[in-house]
Amino acid sequence: MSKVMVFDHPLIQHKLSILRDEKTSVKEFRELVGEIAQLMCYEATRDLPLEEVDVKTPVDVAKCRRIAGKKLAVVPILRAGLGMVDGMVAMMPNVKVGHIGLFRDPETLEPVKYYFKMPPDITERDVIIVDPMLATGGSSVAAAQFLKDEGVRNIKLMCIIAAPEGVQAMQEAHPDVDIFAAALDDHLNEHGYIVPGLGDAGDRIFGTK
Repeated sequence: MSKVMVFDHPLIQHKLSILRDEKTSVKEFRELVGEIAQLMCYEATRDLPLEEVDVKTPVDVAKCRRIAGKKLAVVPILRAGLGMVDGMVAMMPNVKVGHIGLFRDPETLEPVKYYFKMPPDITERDVIIVDPMLATGGSSVAAAQFLKDEGVRNIKLMCIIAAPEGVQAMQEAHPDVDIFAAALDDHLNEHGYIVPGLGDAGDRIFGTK
């Protein structure tokens, strides 16, 4: 069964409290999503392998450690996932970015794919799927399956707020995909929104309704 890591770091929790506030502006909301993703990136990449290297300083040679050639890709689920990309790229400038376009059918709540574009070497990379909200889990389950169908072997999911229903759906469909979240909320309402949540993340990032 996959691991579920919920972050309790004070900086993340402070920023999340502002993110949830209905009075937070589009500009501030967008900035906060990127900042939270950047902070979460620390933990989501904690298991990257390291190798020892000698580094010549102005004084002597230091024994240091660098990431051992691990190739990574960040794959946002469009459109809301785009808000998390810049924060992660700031932490990992050499990371490649793929895109999965999904929208949720308002009647069935099932994901519908409209775009899928990956780096040519995606099968050689560990992938972190990013989406601010893990609600029903439909989009994340589908995104992980699309990546596996391409031959991707190591996948993680990073979201800001998760619902228990979405976590369960992911664990049942993809028990090998670890989940990283800033908060695990109470439940989904009859419209498939996370409660208490923060509303529609895509609308709040891009100022649409």
